[in-house]
Amino acid sequence: MTFFHSPVTRILLLLAFATPVKAADDYTLGPAAQIQPDVPQGTITKQVWKSQHVFPGTERNFWLYVPQQYAPQTPACVMVFQDGHGYVDRHGQAPVPNVFDNLIHRGEMPVTIGIFLDPGVIPATKPDGTPRQNRSFEYDTLSDQYARFLIEEIMPFVAESYNLTDDPNCRAICGISSGGICAWTVAWERPDYFRKVLSHIGSFTNIRGGHVYPALIRKTERKPIRVYLQEGSNDLDNLHGNWPLANQQMAAALKFAGYDYHFIMGDGGHSWKHGGSLLPASMRWLWRSQEATTE
Repeated sequence: MTFFHSPVTRILLLLAFATPVKAADDYTLGPAAQIQPDVPQGTITKQVWKSQHVFPGTERNFWLYVPQQYAPQTPACVMVFQDGHGYVDRHGQAPVPNVFDNLIHRGEMPVTIGIFLDPGVIPATKPDGTPRQNRSFEYDTLSDQYARFLIEEIMPFVAESYNLTDDPNCRAICGISSGGICAWTVAWERPDYFRKVLSHIGSFTNIRGGHVYPALIRKTERKPIRVYLQEGSNDLDNLHGNWPLANQQMAAALKFAGYDYHFIMGDGGHSWKHGGSLLPASMRWLWRSQEATTE
């Protein structure tokens, strides 16, 4: 039997069965990621770090966040952020200081000092020259070099002024894109030092060989690492690989190997928005009871 509908009826039927589609990267920050007038704010200081040892000749901007609740007699937890300028901005898309203020105030995460590092640049030798970017070399390389940079240069410097924890379960590291795979590489190479990882749209692709991680995870004895992965279905697909597929492979490998992990796939692209909106939830998840990551 055939039914004939008028043009208006056909439009109404289409509307009735249509499903609203949220635009990619249509994410907003909740109250826990915003400045709250009744919550003490931590202090943020900025300086320039010149590497003399691991990445000689490089310079980078460097911010330090110290919560109001920090007490010198009590060792503080530590969290390091790659591409620090994006995470340290209280009015940006991933305002970590606001989240730290609010969650520490509520007792939803421990007192934590934040270290925000930009990638290194090699200054130009001529007045009108362009500095050489060292970001991909530092972040995408599969080695212990960036971990050594943190452990041998940055952490001792911060420890000169602040009482930092010696517990690897109380040290975390975070990054976006190439900074995300860098965060994983640091913990993978030095789980004796860092055991919490937050990766936003991590570049687990073949920029400098990072696509091998799912296979390595499956064939290596599980390491005491807790990891939170965020990805978007509209992320990059280029000559280096497909970011959504790469992160799904990472999640599958982590599940197979028995890791303490959480993976969330949204519909965002290669941006801060989705990861920024998840910061309060991801911090609560990372900093919950330590039992799952202890050896």
